[in-house]
Amino acid sequence: MNEKQNQSTHWADITADKIIREKGEKELYTCASGITPSGTVHIGNFREIITVELVVRALREKGKNVRFIYSWDDYDVFRKVPKNMPEPEKLESYLRFPITLVPDTRGKAENYARANEKAVEEILPAVGVFPEFLYQAERYRSGYYAEDIKHALEHRDEIRTILNEYRTEPLPDSWWPVAVFSSFTNKDTTTVLDWDGGYNLTYRDDETGDVETIDIRKTPNTKLPWRIDWPMRWVKEGVDFEPGGKDHLTEGGSYDTSKNVVKVFGGEAPVTMRYDFVQIKGHGGKISSSSGDVVDLYDVLEVYTPEIVRYLFVGTRPSAEFAISFDLDVLKIYEDYDNTERIYFGLIDVNEKKAEKEKRIYELSQVDDKKIPTEPGYQIPFRHLCNYLQIYAGDQDKVLARLSDATESQKERLKVRMTCAWNWIEKYAPEEFRFSLRTPGELCETDEKGKAALRELSSFVRDYLDNLSERDFSAYIYQAAKDNGMENAEFFTLVYQALIGKDKGPKLASFLKACGSERVLEILGRY
Repeated sequence: MNEKQNQSTHWADITADKIIREKGEKELYTCASGITPSGTVHIGNFREIITVELVVRALREKGKNVRFIYSWDDYDVFRKVPKNMPEPEKLESYLRFPITLVPDTRGKAENYARANEKAVEEILPAVGVFPEFLYQAERYRSGYYAEDIKHALEHRDEIRTILNEYRTEPLPDSWWPVAVFSSFTNKDTTTVLDWDGGYNLTYRDDETGDVETIDIRKTPNTKLPWRIDWPMRWVKEGVDFEPGGKDHLTEGGSYDTSKNVVKVFGGEAPVTMRYDFVQIKGHGGKISSSSGDVVDLYDVLEVYTPEIVRYLFVGTRPSAEFAISFDLDVLKIYEDYDNTERIYFGLIDVNEKKAEKEKRIYELSQVDDKKIPTEPGYQIPFRHLCNYLQIYAGDQDKVLARLSDATESQKERLKVRMTCAWNWIEKYAPEEFRFSLRTPGELCETDEKGKAALRELSSFVRDYLDNLSERDFSAYIYQAAKDNGMENAEFFTLVYQALIGKDKGPKLASFLKACGSERVLEILGRY
């Protein structure tokens, strides 16, 4: 990357500079992200992951050594059964258990948490995201945090004082900075009774009444509450950057408390950044993993290529809310990306500031930052590509044969785009956008005048369609209508009915060109 690009005004580069400025020169910078795998990890959760990945990429491009960690908070409590889960009654019996001890009723993994984790870990490489995964259940249950839990217990009063600054109702003197999962029920419905000043903690199971004293180094039962756990891990992992959703970064939220609690553990808060929620067009409100009614990265990659998935987030500031669309906006999003690509390759003249901005967005949108394309993709509008696919009933080889001027590199990218386009056509495109060519033997109803007009159009198609531009050939469409005493609108409807059995369709001249004279004559020749 040249020096001018290194001084980019893109938010990822600005954040990377801020981290270096605030944390100083370091041999290793650690950037963190994480989530509780309480349900399907949705596209809103992905915003945090991609935000961190982009900052990591920016730091590495500045020559910095970076560790990118992603924590699975799979020792959190299972609070709610998502509505998309099989055997909900069975899962209901595991409420208040740690998620890692809940069975996976889908049969995909050894437990509920792991199934949700695997789904994400397997798809992230498709969009160029490769974090180091940390599993908090494994760490807590192995005693990895025993000294940190003991430290929190030793500073119980100090931590309570900090937390009380942000609470309307203060914590009681009986409060302890630790939660316990019962050895008797596996639930967190327990009360801490005493601590011996060392490693022994006594608690009561509030459901059974059993009392037990455990060694926090050897018994996999204890966990720090979120507002203590988060800052403890900042120190433990040496985190320099971690963003947070706007719910965490509101005034008095978990980041505000954690940046003070972190001092108890001898550290300081990382550089942060607030990211807003992602909406799905046509869905209201915040996406929720626990609701089960979510759109995940797999869903989005069905419709958008990996580069365009990245582009959606790269081109939007994290603090701005935006919606991912599955309606006709898909056409515009593809066109916007192609426009950015055209600017990157100098196919469009724009001012220098616009060019630098769009070029940086294009670079960061690529899945592999070491393999930026050396030529633009095949610049066919997404709408036209969809038309070709429908003309050939989704047969990619036939579409590629029509787009014979595409290079090998462009063909590979086109295949991915065609797969997304066909998925969109079949699952999301509005009915008026969809069509299929009439099959042999299918005829539309028309009178002799209409048949005569179609026969004249056939002769024009035979003589001129493949050799003229859309604009020039369109004159012959109007001529066929005029010669047979038909209004233009009436004739257009007739042609669409003859070709696809609908009153309307794609722009007619370009549609006929896309079909090619052979296909058109095959259908119109029936009249």
